Amino acid sequence: MGNAWVFPGQGSQKVGMAAGVLELPGGRARFAAASELLGRDLLAICEGEGEGDLNDTRNTQPALFAVESLLIDALKAQGRAPQLVAGHSAGELVALYAAGVLDADTGLQLIKTRSELMAAAGGGAMTAVMGFDRTQLEELVAATDGVVIANDNSDAQVVISGSPEAVAAVSSQLSCKRAIPLAVSGAFHSPFMAEAAGAFAQVLAAVPFADAQIPVISNTDPTPETSGEALKARLTSQMTSGVRWRETMQRLSAAGINVAVEIGPGNVLSGLIKRSCPEITTAQISTAGDLGQ
Repeated sequence: MGNAWVFPGQGSQKVGMAAGVLELPGGRARFAAASELLGRDLLAICEGEGEGDLNDTRNTQPALFAVESLLIDALKAQGRAPQLVAGHSAGELVALYAAGVLDADTGLQLIKTRSELMAAAGGGAMTAVMGFDRTQLEELVAATDGVVIANDNSDAQVVISGSPEAVAAVSSQLSCKRAIPLAVSGAFHSPFMAEAAGAFAQVLAAVPFADAQIPVISNTDPTPETSGEALKARLTSQMTSGVRWRETMQRLSAAGINVAVEIGPGNVLSGLIKRSCPEITTAQISTAGDLGQ
């Protein structure tokens, strides 16, 4: 029996999310460092007051990293630690920070680069699909050029990604409860990210990754790993590979995890875990006020 920390990615951001962590030790300094790195006031953007949209990928990912990393610092200062960590998409970089693979400055630099490369790789589309037949979905994807399953979130929810035409074709033929086009700038977690992934791989090659102090479950390979080099290799291929969150949740259950703590804004991952693994209790820590839980 044990606990896991899980970290949400893009889509969980919300205006005002920084206010709940700003007075934590190092809170203002971390946002100041992020703002200097980005060349714009990230804190103001988080509050909905700056010259920039929080939903812009280039702002969303650094903002989530800043908020979630501060909560990690506070939890560790309380002497708390998980048995496993995992992050969804951009949340994987936060998981690597939680596991001691990289420091906060390196994490901010990498997520800045990642977000800029992803934002620049436009031209694609993504659609969330709920209440579908998996066999039919897999057959349609296999028969349609230019589309993949990008986020395998649960038995009842996936996101498909690819060319607008291919995504629309699969969505229109699939029998499902809902198909919701996502407001994104590109076909994330698909082969359409190959150029961005190649550029990110060059950046990662020069960054030392320490071995993890806590096993990390990666998006591309949902098995616990502590080797810094192995974790770097997994992150290198993450942009073009699907987020295997359904398998991640299965791995948590198989590892005897009985409490999953979602660290960051919202409760998207908690909801997926509740529906998929009812034997796992969930909790959310999104502000300093939640740290007493």
